[in-house]
Amino acid sequence: MILGIPKEILDDEMRVAALPETVPGFLKMGFDVLVQSSAGDGALQSDAEYMAAGTQIVDNPEELFARSNVILKVKQPWFNKQAGRHEVEMMQPGTLLVSFLHPAAPSNHEMIKMLAEKNVTAMTMDGIPRISRAQTMDALTSMSTITGYKSVLIGANRCPKFIPMIGTAIGMIKPAKFFIIGTGVVGLQAIATAKRLGASIMALDIMEEAQKAADSLGAKIVGFDVPGEVSVGEGGYAQALPEPWLEKERKAIEPHLQEADVVILSALVPGEVAPVLITEEMVQKMKPGSVIIDVSIDQGGNCQITEAGHECVKHRVHLCGLWNIPGSMPVHASWLYAHNVLHFVENLFKNGTDAPDYDDEIVQHSLVVRHGQIVHQGILKALNKKEA
Repeated sequence: MILGIPKEILDDEMRVAALPETVPGFLKMGFDVLVQSSAGDGALQSDAEYMAAGTQIVDNPEELFARSNVILKVKQPWFNKQAGRHEVEMMQPGTLLVSFLHPAAPSNHEMIKMLAEKNVTAMTMDGIPRISRAQTMDALTSMSTITGYKSVLIGANRCPKFIPMIGTAIGMIKPAKFFIIGTGVVGLQAIATAKRLGASIMALDIMEEAQKAADSLGAKIVGFDVPGEVSVGEGGYAQALPEPWLEKERKAIEPHLQEADVVILSALVPGEVAPVLITEEMVQKMKPGSVIIDVSIDQGGNCQITEAGHECVKHRVHLCGLWNIPGSMPVHASWLYAHNVLHFVENLFKNGTDAPDYDDEIVQHSLVVRHGQIVHQGILKALNKKEA
């Protein structure tokens, strides 16, 4: 069995799915490991280090995809300009793919359909359930920690104001106001980082436990109360609000949005399209020069007019829809992700490289495509809505 590690090709993506220090784990399982040349450069890992760990270096991405039975990636398959072909087209039927696929996001639906047509078995690392046994595989939490930290730095960079209170001979400059919407792992790290920078912080979440966590970090809790049976779903995670409650949430957000200098959007429902919490009309009412960092963009975005994968200015508000914020911190991001993936693959192939355990609970949650069929509930729900 051959396991392949391609070089990531999304813009500004410098992470890699395996490091020289994790390669021995795959070799011990019985895999031969191929690594595309320069795949680790962004994470400061050289081809020589991979070779010393026991891998074979392959220059051509087409060769790597053609020879590999298992492909480990960081981000979803994309069109490879070097090869002039989509990465899915280069995979062999029967290939097993493990990556972040964000299957519910509208921008990824065609790619997921391509995987099904190619008869690729695809698993998404953002589908790992948050159970004790899966903690070492939980790449979403690992990357969310980085995203929460870096999103605040990006917001501070784009903001045309000082972040902390600054005393000058002319007078006192008030601190910038950060508004954190969604206080899961991303939001809590964002609150902690904004606090270190000296910002004034407001936070909103529909779940009481998340509100308590944000309050404990010093954020001012704003918004409205949602009954637990409406806001909390399976496993204690947020569930999609019915439209009447979504409208109430938008109305609760709007006055605070108009006060904010920087808004961090990270409200997600596991495996589903992100809820639209900020409409274009709401953006029009924001202060000129305000900044929105929509880190939920991988699942469609919380702002109606964020452009996926891009930064733009609309209605004098800076909108950031960068896909791969963790990719801007490739050393630590790759270290975390590579170990998450190793543990996932060890669990998947615990019965041997010729006997992947598709009945395992963790594997079941991560499955997106198998036997030529889309099986992930998030994308099936999104596709049904589109067709309705």
